[in-house]
Amino acid sequence: MAEREITVAKEAGFCFGVKRATELLESAVRENGNCSIYTIGKLIHNPGYIRSLEERGVFSITPEELPAVSAAHGKENPVKVFVRAHGMTKETEELLLKLAEENPGFGYVDCTCPFVKKIHDIASSAPCGPNDIFILLGQSVHPEVVGIVSRYRGRSFVFSSAGEMESAAESGILPSGPEIFATIAAQTTQNLAEWKKSLFFLKKLYTKCKIFDTICSVTERRQLEAASIAEKSDFVIVIGGQDSSNTSKLFSVCRDKCRNTVCVEDASGLAGKIPTNCRKVGIVAGASTPGDKIEEVYKTMSEENKVEISFEELLDSACKTLNTGDTVTGIVIAVNDQEIKLDLGAKVTGILTAEQTTDDASVKLSSEFKVGDEIDVFVISVSDVDGCARVSKKRADLDKNWHKVTDAKESGETLEGLVTEAVKGGVVIKIYGARVFVPASQTALPKDADLSVLVGQTVKFKVIELKNGGGKGAVGSIRAAVSEERKALEKAFWSEIEVGKYYDGTVRGLTEYGAFIDLGGVDGMLHKKEMSWKPIRKPADMLKIGDSISVFVKSYDPEKRQISLGYRTEESRPWNKLKAQFAEGDVIDVTISSIMSYGAFAHVTDEIDGLIHISQIATSRVENVADVLSVGQNVTVKITKIDDEQQRVSLSIKAVLEEDADNDNSDEN
Repeated sequence: MAEREITVAKEAGFCFGVKRATELLESAVRENGNCSIYTIGKLIHNPGYIRSLEERGVFSITPEELPAVSAAHGKENPVKVFVRAHGMTKETEELLLKLAEENPGFGYVDCTCPFVKKIHDIASSAPCGPNDIFILLGQSVHPEVVGIVSRYRGRSFVFSSAGEMESAAESGILPSGPEIFATIAAQTTQNLAEWKKSLFFLKKLYTKCKIFDTICSVTERRQLEAASIAEKSDFVIVIGGQDSSNTSKLFSVCRDKCRNTVCVEDASGLAGKIPTNCRKVGIVAGASTPGDKIEEVYKTMSEENKVEISFEELLDSACKTLNTGDTVTGIVIAVNDQEIKLDLGAKVTGILTAEQTTDDASVKLSSEFKVGDEIDVFVISVSDVDGCARVSKKRADLDKNWHKVTDAKESGETLEGLVTEAVKGGVVIKIYGARVFVPASQTALPKDADLSVLVGQTVKFKVIELKNGGGKGAVGSIRAAVSEERKALEKAFWSEIEVGKYYDGTVRGLTEYGAFIDLGGVDGMLHKKEMSWKPIRKPADMLKIGDSISVFVKSYDPEKRQISLGYRTEESRPWNKLKAQFAEGDVIDVTISSIMSYGAFAHVTDEIDGLIHISQIATSRVENVADVLSVGQNVTVKITKIDDEQQRVSLSIKAVLEEDADNDNSDEN
């Protein structure tokens, strides 16, 4: 018989979340003492493992049974409840906290997978107003999905496929419209192909939405690897519990590539299902499948093989071999503010220090990263003796993104980065993990200016040179980016300019005769006579550089690139303002501004004075104006005439006094 070629998926078996949950539980069982142990629901979807737990006295309970379990235990016979990797509902979490506070003998361990926790946070913080909805791609009855949906406070919808979404939208069950904002996520074990189809539909349905790609990265890699193995196999075995969501997705993925695919919980399930003519066999397993179950299936399929290789050796060969200079993806397994430990899928643990993570010394690693996060790292060195590999995120970021810098040099694209320091002869911009040096002459600052003013600013720049023949170093120019942006603004400006159009400008320069106003890429001239209806001695008396001012176009010459601007308007002309505010016959309060032999002038507005003729100061004859009135005195007058032609205002105190006297006589009669 021809020898079978057996391929075991590298991502087969317990995922990080399940492994963490089982290890925490197993540790508690070993150190049990007199403590009773329960799990809320089945810890993992694997019947064999659940049976082994029950044999050791660990049983699953429902959230509804928690109060009774708590009441039956105390300090003398404590109880510990484990929350499975799928997570729990918000209500269950609140109940656990309450019971733990009330009963010193009651404790619980939250084994929720970090990837699931991430979706909890998304659902909790998603907007939930009248026009907000939450859409989740997943199995509505799955405990992970139930727990996620319980965190959202608004309207939520769960669909198992893109087809279900389309049907719900057509029937009006799923609301849509320009006012709807949708938050979209997926169960961690969802099928990638179905997720992509769903997004294709939802992006067309909602113009306002926020999408979170929450399919677990391990699940994603597991499905992609399973599809690749199935394509090359004539018989595929998927190992996992029948009620396991990720196992059913793996079966679906493999079945699409190889029709001769079976799903079993262990080796006994293969009885009568192994084709006699299968030469290439693929073995994949769900995230809740223990390693011994995979080993049993492997041994069963390799009984007739002549290849002398142990299962342990096969698993060892599946582990990556790390070399200095490799770039790999690690999963955070522990983190503090000094370093991060990573699972690199190899025999060694990755050690990522704070210095190799970020240049910002103020960043706390424990705040930025959490267990379960994925980080791309560059391998600096590997020590099989210590079982550790020194790695660098900064170097991986640089390697991954350097092409963006080189592409920008070739295409002339403008980039945007943070100025981190001023050095001799220029400044340094940090972008994509790379250092870009900008010479002082290219900073767009005046000669001999203090370059440190740029530090901490995010600036636009162009890459004008790559150092060392394409090595990871570059020279940039802020001035070139500013010049290009100004040219673009100038072109747009001249295509839209018209007489009378208003612009919000900035004073860029002052002369004896006017001010240069930056209109957004183009300068215009505001002559001093256009600044105010009152004569001004020099523009600096009214404006200073940097002031914002609203101006309008009086005239322009595109060929000479000249623009004449206006600021004062007919509406702001003092005489027009007075006429809009007052009319002949109005009685107003005024302040005496000057005394003349023939009368007194008083402020009608801040800009226009009216004349109170000596004959209009009192009801009796006045010989000397200064005997009756003084500068600064407040008096009540009547506007007797507004002369448009001469632009003069006549006022009368006498008229007010006479009217008051007439009113008094009328009251007496």
